[in-house]
Amino acid sequence: MIYVFLGSGPRCGLGELVLPENEPGSSIMPGKVNPTQCEALTMVCAQVMGNHVAVTVGGLIADASASFEKNCVRGIEANRERISKLLHESLMLVTSLNPKIGYDNAAAVAKKAHKEGSTLKEAALKLGVLTSEEFDTLVVPEKMIGRLMLSQKLHFTMFYS
Repeated sequence: MIYVFLGSGPRCGLGELVLPENEPGSSIMPGKVNPTQCEALTMVCAQVMGNHVAVTVGGLIADASASFEKNCVRGIEANRERISKLLHESLMLVTSLNPKIGYDNAAAVAKKAHKEGSTLKEAALKLGVLTSEEFDTLVVPEKMIGRLMLSQKLHFTMFYS
């Protein structure tokens, strides 16, 4: 603030203003007058400006959020076919093979599938580490996502089968 600048001194500053000594001075500089009231007003002004910006931005965000919900969120649809394809082609499903075929064989399956651009199932069958039925029994993505309510499991099964 200009008052602090003009009140700087007493010998080396501008010294054009003499600020009231409202509080004790500095603990390391005897005789110094701290511009506490000027600093307090600066802090209050900063808080007021911050509050003003928060309210303004909050209003903008509220309006934008309402528009986004109305014009975008309501129209979003899951590409179920693509989701199912990506889910069943995921190399991360290989972790469910570890208990049956071991880490090294599971890693070989994942590497082969990745290298050849095939599915884990195709790679496992080519490597001869599992039968088709064993793979289908072991690789069930629903079992990998945690606990689900029965209705969610039924929906998931109907949705992805």
